[in-house]
Amino acid sequence: MNTQKISNIVEAALLAAGKPLSLERLLLLFADDEQPHRQQLVEVLMQLQQHYQQRGVDLVEVSSGWRIQVRKEYSPWISRLWDEKPARYSRALLETLSLIAYRQPLTRGEIEDVRGVAVSTNIIKTLLERDWVRVVGKRDVPGRPSLYATTREFLDYFGLRGLDDLPPLAKIREFDVINPELDLPDPEMDQQAGARQETVQPQDAEQLLQ
Repeated sequence: MNTQKISNIVEAALLAAGKPLSLERLLLLFADDEQPHRQQLVEVLMQLQQHYQQRGVDLVEVSSGWRIQVRKEYSPWISRLWDEKPARYSRALLETLSLIAYRQPLTRGEIEDVRGVAVSTNIIKTLLERDWVRVVGKRDVPGRPSLYATTREFLDYFGLRGLDDLPPLAKIREFDVINPELDLPDPEMDQQAGARQETVQPQDAEQLLQ
């Protein structure tokens, strides 16, 4: 099978899938007698990526594989295709997610120790429901609290191939030093019942991790 036909099949599959496809999954598209070599498939993906550089969409590699997605600079226009407003996430939720991402695995109590305030049950529930975090074990201490870590879905959502792609935010520095840099509100506000909660949109979430 010639390279152009392989490229067309791969491009069509990525558009139809609506989710990342791994190299292994892409190879399964082809019968045994027409299956390209793995390196040939990588070269096809590189060529497609080059092809999209001047287009409104991009081909990116994330944790689960390769996907075609709208370029960020065009999201304000594309978002008008949908009537519903994009999901909004509290600063407290994103602060909790950032801690898990950089210090995983860790317990809810350890998150609270760093933030200095209680972590809302709804925050943990939302992160679990979004499949951004999962329970990976129990801490061997009294009460055996759950240990939380990020998932492939988290990496895919933020366009990361792996945890090594996280920006080098606070390898050693304490989170109370980072708070002003992220322009986060005073954590104590999270405890005020009925208080207006500052929210951010999904595209802002990625900036929080930069």
